[in-house]
Amino acid sequence: MRLADVLKEDYIITDLKARGKRQLLEEMVSCAASRVDGVDAERVLNAILEREKFGSTGIGHGVAIPHGKIKGITEIRVFFGRSRPGVDFDSMDKRPVYLFFMIVAPENSTAAHLKIMAGISHLLKNQEFRHRLTTAETAGDVYRVIVEADRRMGLSL
Repeated sequence: MRLADVLKEDYIITDLKARGKRQLLEEMVSCAASRVDGVDAERVLNAILEREKFGSTGIGHGVAIPHGKIKGITEIRVFFGRSRPGVDFDSMDKRPVYLFFMIVAPENSTAAHLKIMAGISHLLKNQEFRHRLTTAETAGDVYRVIVEADRRMGLSL
């Protein structure tokens, strides 16, 4: 499985409006629920907020990977969001977060869920990749940056 298999251009928000952590998660979850049949926004939000209680998914370098496993979801989906001004996300490095990869996974998908997280983390280690995500103009541009980097890295999730 490739990142392009679980992320679609329609799952990309290039200008998140929220300024706080919870509001940002609500905005991303609302996007997910409006674009994918069977996604219950309240259940997804609760699962992601529960995960955040264990520690922030803000991994540093302006990046967060909020995620949750949800009963009733049949496939892993990845959503991307970008906040131009940044959001205080309780990140490990205490800096604002600009780039968000939200993973919504079935509750029985631990191995695949971890592989996707590892693949995304690997891509995000590259400063040039993060810069390209930050400066891409449209959702289509963001999608192409992600798919191209995923293909170039040769990662199989």
